Amino acid sequence: MIDVIVTNLSQEARDILSFELAREDGALLPAFSAGAHIDVHLPIGLVRQYSLCNHPEERHRYQIAVLHDPQSRGGSEWIHADLKPGDRLRISEPRNLFPLTHEAERSLLFAGGIGVTPILCMAERLAHIGAEFELHYCARSREQAAFVERLRQSPFAQRVHLHFDDGAPEQRADISALLADPGGNQHLYVCGPTGFMDFVLGTARDRGWTENRMHREYFAAAPQSTEEDASFEIQLASTGQVLRVAPEQSVVEALAAAGVEVPVSCEQGVCGTCLMRVLEGEPEHRDMFLTEAEQMANDQFTPCCSRAKSARLVLDL
Repeated sequence: MIDVIVTNLSQEARDILSFELAREDGALLPAFSAGAHIDVHLPIGLVRQYSLCNHPEERHRYQIAVLHDPQSRGGSEWIHADLKPGDRLRISEPRNLFPLTHEAERSLLFAGGIGVTPILCMAERLAHIGAEFELHYCARSREQAAFVERLRQSPFAQRVHLHFDDGAPEQRADISALLADPGGNQHLYVCGPTGFMDFVLGTARDRGWTENRMHREYFAAAPQSTEEDASFEIQLASTGQVLRVAPEQSVVEALAAAGVEVPVSCEQGVCGTCLMRVLEGEPEHRDMFLTEAEQMANDQFTPCCSRAKSARLVLDL
């Protein structure tokens, strides 16, 4: 864990604040790569993940941006209402579950709304190494789009395309046309609201893009109905111990009740922190972290949200 202080706060767009974090003694922070995020431990007992959106070469600060989400589970509500310069926070070291493929011949970056945060960092990195790329930033309006002036004044401004829902028809993104040519060693990166990401990824698949060249990072999982959830068993391979997971419990909660602690962070199946191997049985995948191919293999799952189709899962614990 790293102790930091909030050194600056800026209003980046309607309902979006950015925060700069630094060590109080001015010492360098751990290095990070484009696409990385940190866990922010809030004083109200919540842990939230935020992408780093400053240049990866910077070590004196981390910058994050937070959307005031009307569906907030408490994190963004508290941050927007209470977090101020001078406040102290605890954060994790950066982790990257959304890395760039540096050997790509060309990279297509798609950002929707607050999803611009890791995409912006990627663009700065690609520009820094002289790589070929385009950035398409989609938002409902100019007022709801963060970092627009930073993009317009960047050395790669000519590679940035802004698309606003309330703008003129000719500036709106034609996703199908932009993804029409899947040839060569091109890679696609997308981050933003679930509906936006699913549309971009679905269009890419229809156009012939392969899964290994499509990269995504979700901020939140889609709501899941739990009305028909049933109990099932999990077995710890190391001891043979069998535990019952009640309909209202997650696997993580059932394990914790038995004294088995599993590292968790997002608790929505988005970040992959709790990912574990499944040795026997068939999971019911409810995460947004694993690819479709990884889910079909049924050899790993996210116990914070996923359940079981089979009566028992044998876990590599």
